[in-house]
Amino acid sequence: MRVMSSRILIIGQGLAGTALAWRLWERGVPFLIVDRDEPVTCSKVAAGLITPITGMRLTVSWRYDLFYREALRFYRACGKRLKQRFFFPRGYVRLLKNEQEIAKWHKRRRDPDMQPFLHRKTPQLNADVIHQPENGFQQRHAAWLDTNAYLESSRRFFASLDSWMKADVEPRDVHDDAEGVEWSGQRFSHVIWAQGWSAEKHPLFHWVPFQSALGTILTVQADLQGETRILNRGCWLLPRHDGTLRAGSTYEWQFDDPHTPSADQVQKLEATLHSLLKAPAQITATQTAVRPIIKNRQALMGTHPTHPRVAFLNGLGSKGSLRSPWLARHLIEHLLDGTTIDTEMDLQSNGV
Repeated sequence: MRVMSSRILIIGQGLAGTALAWRLWERGVPFLIVDRDEPVTCSKVAAGLITPITGMRLTVSWRYDLFYREALRFYRACGKRLKQRFFFPRGYVRLLKNEQEIAKWHKRRRDPDMQPFLHRKTPQLNADVIHQPENGFQQRHAAWLDTNAYLESSRRFFASLDSWMKADVEPRDVHDDAEGVEWSGQRFSHVIWAQGWSAEKHPLFHWVPFQSALGTILTVQADLQGETRILNRGCWLLPRHDGTLRAGSTYEWQFDDPHTPSADQVQKLEATLHSLLKAPAQITATQTAVRPIIKNRQALMGTHPTHPRVAFLNGLGSKGSLRSPWLARHLIEHLLDGTTIDTEMDLQSNGV
């Protein structure tokens, strides 16, 4: 007779897996998080930008207020536990790049849902640093997460609890039945697959409509003369607390190597950066990884329709820093308390 276990197995320690582990820790539920610990992953490469008004359409990000309030509490609590700061609220200046965007913004800015996120004053930028610093607006309630610091500090904490392990878990080695899950001779109540874009090859989730995209981010040296806000016109530029700058990013929907960008996409990004920055800029490094995106979905989570002990959280795309705290809590409450998964993100209601 097999013994039931209350431990939960998490596969993947990216932004989703890390948030899941913290949510379990908060509730005193034992877990084991297993990760390949690769040096370059989507979560480690991510700039960690959290911004309310985004995209070419200049719209408020989906459910932003809900996700941001939870992210703010979550990362501040994690930082307090770990005695390390990795969440940084910042002003975010969006510069409009052409007459079409300016006209669109004059209409959008009056929308009621925009008002909580708009700074009252027109942003003042240094014309010696930025090309064409006029025609922009500053956003409130924006931030960035130092994803590398957050993930590494969390890893060390979980390892100190004997709740983290380095391993490459193959789906064929994880066996589930009515009572639970078995892997590497250990029993668990559930397994949660939070492995990013590689889940598109998982035999239990082959039907999920992944449409992942390769993204490249630049590391840049430039003298911004004290500017600390996040800037955006065609590309974003992030001044980090350690004095480095990051700029991005590209979207490649077709790719062969998950860490090799196409040269023309990188050249376009570099050209866009130089059209933003008047100050001399030197590109010192590039990093490339794959964003896990699910077609026509903001994210998917829940249990497999015929394997109730097998759960899934994926498809956070470029919004992992913002959305993972809320999504992780939602999924853990579903597994432990039986709460209903939000229908827009329920794995069993989408794509089956």
